Amino acid sequence: MTSPPHHADGADPVGFGSHDHAHCVTSALAEAEARCAAEGLRFTPVRRAALECLLKEHRALGAYEVLDRLREGGFGSQPPVAYRALEFLVAQGFAHRIERLNAFIACAHPGASHSPAFMICRACDAVAEAQATPARGALGEAARAVGFTIERAVVEAEGLCPDCAEKAAP
Repeated sequence: MTSPPHHADGADPVGFGSHDHAHCVTSALAEAEARCAAEGLRFTPVRRAALECLLKEHRALGAYEVLDRLREGGFGSQPPVAYRALEFLVAQGFAHRIERLNAFIACAHPGASHSPAFMICRACDAVAEAQATPARGALGEAARAVGFTIERAVVEAEGLCPDCAEKAAP
């Protein structure tokens, strides 16, 4: 697998490169548990299970996929079970909603205030997250030109991941 490019701001995209995935999942769950405990938030078993579902893959999962996995774990089969857990994860910054896919992905930088940029592979649905600085780029210039202040931006780009690009090359 091709290594992802390194960005000048030190934020490498997460999702396309090789890494110790078991450690990734374990440390993210531990971080979520610690932050919830520190902030007095309820990190219920269903919320933990939903986050674990999202962490296990670097692709976005629809709410019904998460619901199916929660059902397999004994958490019930009603859609509100998954939606409430996902809403909590997004509200707390542990997950993001990918509008393009109408799906959810675990945040690669939980707890950090950031503007995510998602690179979505159109062939395999893998998703990588990097940090963007839209207020500094062309979007920021366009906003400033009309007196607009960007407070939040999410960038979603569609293309081919390194593996699929390699397979598609002649």
